[in-house]
Amino acid sequence: MSSNSEIRIRQLDTVDIGDVVTIDEKITQHYRPGVWEARIGYYMRRDPDAALVAIGDGVVVGFMLGEVRAGEFGLEEPTGWIEVLGVDPDYQGGGVGRALAEAMLRHFRNQGAKTVRTLVDETMDDIAGFFGSLGFEPSTLRPFAMTL
Repeated sequence: MSSNSEIRIRQLDTVDIGDVVTIDEKITQHYRPGVWEARIGYYMRRDPDAALVAIGDGVVVGFMLGEVRAGEFGLEEPTGWIEVLGVDPDYQGGGVGRALAEAMLRHFRNQGAKTVRTLVDETMDDIAGFFGSLGFEPSTLRPFAMTL
């Protein structure tokens, strides 16, 4: 990103799906348009204000999906959930993720959430570090999984 470029956050639109697919492919090395079309559609129906993209240098350089929900995992209070974060590798470290998170946290506060949660694989130190830099701390919720 150029040094005089500003990051702008806006609501994700269906025309952004291709950009999200491109960013995901850069990160994962997998081309998954069907996955993102379905996933983005879900979040745009549930909470369109929590489906965000970051614009830098005139293009989509990151995205974040989340929602406020209650009653999950025995947590009755409205809780903000950050479900997905993707930042174009060429723009990582430039404040894109932070700008997305700040916009998402504002939205969660406006929706009455008092807590925000996310899940991070313990092998993803960079993502854990990012959320730690925002003030997230390990939770008492423990994930359990079973292979079928």
